[in-house]
Amino acid sequence: AAAQWQQDGATVSAVAERGPEGLQMRALLGFGDEPKPGAAQALAELRARGLRTVMVSGDNRGAANAMARRLGLDPDKGEVLAEVLPADKAAQVARLRAEGAGGHTVAMVGDGVNDAPALAAADVGMAMGNGTDVAMHAAGITLMRGDPRLVAQALDISQRTVAKIRQNLFWAFAFNVAGIPLAALGYLSPVVAGAAMALSSVTVMTNALLLKRATKPR
Repeated sequence: AAAQWQQDGATVSAVAERGPEGLQMRALLGFGDEPKPGAAQALAELRARGLRTVMVSGDNRGAANAMARRLGLDPDKGEVLAEVLPADKAAQVARLRAEGAGGHTVAMVGDGVNDAPALAAADVGMAMGNGTDVAMHAAGITLMRGDPRLVAQALDISQRTVAKIRQNLFWAFAFNVAGIPLAALGYLSPVVAGAAMALSSVTVMTNALLLKRATKPR
């Protein structure tokens, strides 16, 4: 019965009583986990971006595989790592980083004390805002809510931020390339040069403020 429950995705605990003849089984308790709301949608969004998703769990393999299938993960494709001890999660992250010819960039999402070493070992650690303080200190990014869908939004904001940085560097470089030779040759008065420098700063700041439209909570 215990093996069948585990195969169905339950975590099984046994209740025993110590008697004259030793321990005697009295009951079996099966506990089933429910996925976080939005977890399946979050994984689908990440896969749509071309990212590989892997679930690392300390549960028995039957329970982990059952939960993975509910989330749209395929255990047969190596998308489930089950029966992983807390101390081994960081080693699994290191293994994923080393896979392939050039290695992978690995982001780890977690919220518990046991996740802290893995969060620190990943290229990018993301902790849930409702998680433990240890996890948030070990991670590089803290999501403000315990919503898995914020992972895709955080990646989107990061990509937009890098794009804005490159755009601002371009505009700053363009203003200086155009203005410094003209000023050196005497074609720009100090007043015009000062106005151009101020315009450069305003352009960069205005472009950066456009990020606010992308960071509004959903």
